[in-house]
Amino acid sequence: MKEDKLLIITGLSGSGKTAFSHFLEDLGYYCVDNLPSKLIPIFVELRERKKVEIDKVALVVDIRELDFTKEFPRVWEKVRKRVSAKLIFLEASDKTLVNRFSESRRPHPLSKNKSVLEGVRLERKKLEEIKKLADEVIDTTTTTIYQLKEIIRNRFLKRKSNKMQVSLVSFGYKYGIPIDSDLVFDTRFLPNPFYVEELRNKTGKSKKVVDYVIKKPETKEFLKELYRFMGYLIPNFLQEGKSYLTISFGCTGGKHRSVIIAEKSKEYLRKRKYDIRIYHRDIYK
Repeated sequence: MKEDKLLIITGLSGSGKTAFSHFLEDLGYYCVDNLPSKLIPIFVELRERKKVEIDKVALVVDIRELDFTKEFPRVWEKVRKRVSAKLIFLEASDKTLVNRFSESRRPHPLSKNKSVLEGVRLERKKLEEIKKLADEVIDTTTTTIYQLKEIIRNRFLKRKSNKMQVSLVSFGYKYGIPIDSDLVFDTRFLPNPFYVEELRNKTGKSKKVVDYVIKKPETKEFLKELYRFMGYLIPNFLQEGKSYLTISFGCTGGKHRSVIIAEKSKEYLRKRKYDIRIYHRDIYK
């Protein structure tokens, strides 16, 4: 199934439209927030004529625009006749929306001289007809941000989140821990090739160095537990909506043991179809 290339997102204020568009950006969409309805056909025309090199687009439109409820239905009718597009409407319960505005301490766009609850109810009434036009209506009342991201993947990208980009980094503690690490494993308890004269000036890429470290019982036991841990942890990160993970392995100088463990982890994770990047930060220092 093909992905939807043009999405228009609207709905109630506080229902999660901004978070929705941010997730779409992470997944390769070009997103425009608060675009006036009158400009949508112009944007679509420029895209069709290749005047803008944009493949996937998501446009956020809502009540912030003056005369939105009158203007948008006419515009949407024109757009649907011209291109394949999908209209997504987000909503939530009155109580949830009131709580969200209370937590953010932001005013509701329709609450001037009114309570937030009155503004929420007025907006819901104003948007009734636009909601009827929607291809998808998503209620975010009990939806976490991770669940919302999974909804986007499943409903609009036509694929499940079964892949994660994992970056493996080897480093030396003497040069500092990589600042973008999500997980850090200390390998300094493993046998150190530095103290073997013939191995000292080689790296963890050398077969002799690899054999020296890997054959030790403590290394074998460590790898067994490491694989088990990663095999448990990464799928759970995926379930919670994480798309990128950086795992760092450190030894004293970043030249021998950390390199070997990072390479072994790469072999393990690639067999499980993860998208792997590997970087040996300090191997030649």
